[in-house]
Amino acid sequence: MSRTNATMTEVYNHALAAWAISAAWEIGAFEELREAGPLDTDAFAADRGLDARSVHELFRALAAADVVSREHGKVRPGPNFDEADRGKSLFHWMTRGCGELFSTLPDLMRTDNRTGSFYRRDAAAISVACREINAQWWNPVFLPVVNELDFTYVADLGCGSGERLIQLTRTRPGVRGLGIDMAGGAIDVATKSVAEAGLSDRIRITQGDATALEPRPEYAGVDLLTSFMMGHDFWPRAEAVASLRRIREVFPDLKHFLLADATRTTTYADRDMPIFSMAFEFAHAVMGDYLPTLEEWKPVFEEAGWHLAGHHPISVPADSVMFHLTPAE
Repeated sequence: MSRTNATMTEVYNHALAAWAISAAWEIGAFEELREAGPLDTDAFAADRGLDARSVHELFRALAAADVVSREHGKVRPGPNFDEADRGKSLFHWMTRGCGELFSTLPDLMRTDNRTGSFYRRDAAAISVACREINAQWWNPVFLPVVNELDFTYVADLGCGSGERLIQLTRTRPGVRGLGIDMAGGAIDVATKSVAEAGLSDRIRITQGDATALEPRPEYAGVDLLTSFMMGHDFWPRAEAVASLRRIREVFPDLKHFLLADATRTTTYADRDMPIFSMAFEFAHAVMGDYLPTLEEWKPVFEEAGWHLAGHHPISVPADSVMFHLTPAE
């Protein structure tokens, strides 16, 4: 077999493995392998009410990418298990959250089809994936900064699963929270998560478009605003300036704004793109979203009436950053 054919076989099988990683997370395989050791395939399928033949094939796809090893019906962690376990939410975002978007690429790229709400994603799946992404890569940057701030009422734009608000209110008993998201699926996930955490009396989840906020009574008193993984929705530039100005107006008591997002990569060769970055940039190009570079962001803040108090690099996706903004005098 030629090297070209071998490479294409590997690409083909690893594409299937990407879906298998996401599915393995959902059915609890990563947790079982991490905490209980070797897994009996038939027993695992029976215990979880799964079709045994499908489970066998799922583990074969994972074994093709060295995520697991298989022998005599037993499955064990493979050489790539730890890395796949840590990055499983990235695969979930791509396959479950954006599965329909990527599977309909030929239609979505045709300019005649790119009008109105021309694509669909699974907002609930994206919220679940982003909750894990936050925990793995964003919270280690976010928490040391937010722990130094004094606040009593926090709002989260694009709140997704609500996990950030839950975390902040749990660690600060006197703090109230307000989640704002446009996607109905995310609101359902966040509302359920807040209720399960026993925090419905302190956290409210509402529907709203972060790019077109209007004054509301519940916005009064918000002194900390956070927004993760949606800053690019404010762009292009003129709209970003307008949105950031509007945020100042509708949150009159704001003291701190922590705005974290991926920025467009400019320094990586095609073969060297880090995990998640290519999928993230590809998906947003298809959706018609503009991803600004880090350098494009900085002058926007001053024009919109914000002082850049600091910026903190985040590793996944590559060239992500958390901006610490305060209202300019």
